[in-house]
Amino acid sequence: MHGIVLLDKPLGLSSNAALQRVRYRFGKIKAGHAGTLDPLATGMLPIFLGEATKFIQHVLSARKAYRTTIAFGAETATADREGDIVATAALPAIDRAALDTLLAGFVGRIRQTPPMYSAIKRDGVPLYKLARQGEQVEVPEREVEIERIEVLAHSPEMLEIDVVCGSGTYIRSLGVDIGRALGSAAHLAALRRLWVSPFEDQPMVGLDLLNAADDPTRHVLPIEAAMPQFPPVVLTALEYAELAFGRRVTGHPEADGRFRLYGSAQQFLGLGLVEHGILRADRLMATA
Repeated sequence: MHGIVLLDKPLGLSSNAALQRVRYRFGKIKAGHAGTLDPLATGMLPIFLGEATKFIQHVLSARKAYRTTIAFGAETATADREGDIVATAALPAIDRAALDTLLAGFVGRIRQTPPMYSAIKRDGVPLYKLARQGEQVEVPEREVEIERIEVLAHSPEMLEIDVVCGSGTYIRSLGVDIGRALGSAAHLAALRRLWVSPFEDQPMVGLDLLNAADDPTRHVLPIEAAMPQFPPVVLTALEYAELAFGRRVTGHPEADGRFRLYGSAQQFLGLGLVEHGILRADRLMATA
């Protein structure tokens, strides 16, 4: 089995625990996931099965959309509802126009400090492990991109928003920063990932439905569904044989770049790179 399952990760499971359950459903095959979700977050977790794991890197920089509820009044060590309270401040009065203006300042390329409780590594050790040991380290700022923020509901106690952003954005940090900018203290009360590109219009499947399915493979997308940004190129059997033996194929008129490779029967063979009319293999399917 080689393909992609768009799992609707349930509340309370880590991304790795969810991955192992899907992997077990398909016979304990090789698997990996694209983009970690916290245990308190739900929503789309693309899980790559079998040979599809070779191509995870091509969606790790994808756009993502989240729906989150920011609770005002308390900031926590983990920036979510599970952490110890480290600061308190009620939300000052603010009207909708002023709120929209403030949120507009978070749209575009912004600087953001990831939370201490994150999977970012310091000397090979995830920060959340250091935090649990009581060790505090300086987390450097990073530049992230927020494409859009839409207000769904707001009150003196909470703010519910949809966020479309680039990879590497921490919504927990965004919630804390929005709270501080409003003169309050804040943390995330809920977080759901709505989609990861290029799967914006694809349905998710929950673990219960996946486990109950007579044929779970009907919930598996083809590998190439993750890479629509690369144009297709159809190879002859001889051309593929050349690539499989590590040789290059000349006479390709395509513009320089990465391409999805297919056989004459439209079977996906992998990815190739064209440079100055010469095609070489990038990542090939072992099953091709």
